[in-house]
Amino acid sequence: MSRTNPVSRTNPASRETPGPLRRRTPRHRAPRRPVVVPALRRAAIGAAVTAVAVVTPATTALAAPSSSLGSESLGSGSAGSSGSTGSLGSLGSAGSGSIGAGAGALPIPSPRGLVALGAAMTQVGKPYAWGAEGPNSYDCSGLVWWAYRQLGIDIGRTTYDQIYDGVNVPLNNIQPGDLIIFREDNSHIGIYAGFGQVWNAYDYGVPIGLTPLADEPPIHIVRRIY
Repeated sequence: MSRTNPVSRTNPASRETPGPLRRRTPRHRAPRRPVVVPALRRAAIGAAVTAVAVVTPATTALAAPSSSLGSESLGSGSAGSSGSTGSLGSLGSAGSGSIGAGAGALPIPSPRGLVALGAAMTQVGKPYAWGAEGPNSYDCSGLVWWAYRQLGIDIGRTTYDQIYDGVNVPLNNIQPGDLIIFREDNSHIGIYAGFGQVWNAYDYGVPIGLTPLADEPPIHIVRRIY
């Protein structure tokens, strides 16, 4: 009996040189959708970060007593011993020799003003209602009052009181976080948000949000609360 050659029974294909390994085709995954953060929330976070990281050292220096203010204390204006606003007769011009005349003119935003702006921005879209102070609706001064309450700062409740809060600021030095009081009768207020925009409770039918300065009444006073 002849032996059968085992090679002859082998599949000829098995004797072929193996080709290059095939690369495993990766499965395509759908790209992740970016998390969309509302622009207003980014603005609020940015305002708070700017307040803490950038402006605090400068404001601390302003708050520190200096020899130049020794004889001209905050009460040296015609506002009396409290001196928080200087000359009230000129709608908060801060009087001669008071801190408001110098600090208010500096182009440095207030950390408290920036954080108050961020707080006010959390109320975006809520309706205007005269005399309302939150949390479901606001009038213009009620929104500003509520925003500063979140910082533990008590300011005037109406525009007619808020014109005396903080220090006077020349219009050409306005910074985000400053309070803008409109009209000669001081009947409207908002918080400057930068880039020619005001964050405010504008009027009936207009939800809380940004309003271009061009659409606002004439500016009467700008105040900064340090």
